[in-house]
Amino acid sequence: MTSVAAPATTFADLVDGAAGRVVCLSMSKDPNAKLTVLLFDQGQAQPSRVAKVPTTDAAARTIDAEAAVLAGLHQMDLGPLADTIPKLWPMADDHGRPVLVTSALPGRQMLAVYHTWRHTARPSAVSADFAAAGEWLAQLAQRTCSGHRDLATMLDSAAEVIERRFADDPATSSDVRALAALREQLAGHLVPQVVVHNDFWPGNLLVDQGRISGVIDWEGASLEGSAVRDVAHFALTYSLYLDRHTRSGRRVAGHRGLRAGVWGAGLDYAVGGVGWYPTLVQSFVTDGLERLGVPAHLCRPVLLAEIACVAAEADHPEFARNHLLAFRRLSQARS
Repeated sequence: MTSVAAPATTFADLVDGAAGRVVCLSMSKDPNAKLTVLLFDQGQAQPSRVAKVPTTDAAARTIDAEAAVLAGLHQMDLGPLADTIPKLWPMADDHGRPVLVTSALPGRQMLAVYHTWRHTARPSAVSADFAAAGEWLAQLAQRTCSGHRDLATMLDSAAEVIERRFADDPATSSDVRALAALREQLAGHLVPQVVVHNDFWPGNLLVDQGRISGVIDWEGASLEGSAVRDVAHFALTYSLYLDRHTRSGRRVAGHRGLRAGVWGAGLDYAVGGVGWYPTLVQSFVTDGLERLGVPAHLCRPVLLAEIACVAAEADHPEFARNHLLAFRRLSQARS
């Protein structure tokens, strides 16, 4: 086992003190991006540590938030899940901003597998991804449940934020009314309050031998939140990029009911389409809801609520607006 090195005072010290390779990954496209750097021990093929370097003061605040969440997580009794969550190393400093340093986790990014040739066209491969995600989330809910709250609380402040954020769009008033109706559908159903990652998508999941071996990027996480959110978020984000490698207007391989073109076509397909993939998504969400004690018929409302939450919370303005437009289409469509 690799021994823990002495704390680095600065990020430059951390890089200079690395015994092996140092690899800088491409930065996020979000307005407040972080630079991700992999640090390798000498002669090792896999990194031992990961450093996240903020590029703005706002990004620095998310670094502090992630450090606090990771510290809180490792104080919980997570059982085997503890090995799938990065462990904190001493923080470094980069020109007055904090640098998060954590252990590196084994496995391959699910998103990299997702984008391999025809992976998302094969029901067996996609089903395996959903099964791995569902198993990990079930264990997390079981290990971290701290009580129950009304399901409608997942929409707390969403309408207010959307109304303010998209005040330039005259159709937003209709969206706010749709959110009020959606909230009424969700009200009266209790859901466990658990640790919520809040960005549980293939890009933040590592897989090894068919299981989740790592979950990274905890900066938006909460130690207590609605357990349905990560379930819905995974289903939606997996769906969002199904048409990524298909020319506009053409049918997506393996999905007869999906054509590339409109942003979010995969969301429409997952929530309201017909075929093996929408059936899989809806089964994944309904199974997750029933496991949490929530009626299966709330599958569609929960998915719509999560789309609205992304519209309210996403850091990237265009990404947020596109989710609002998707919410608008789907909330107006017949189920």
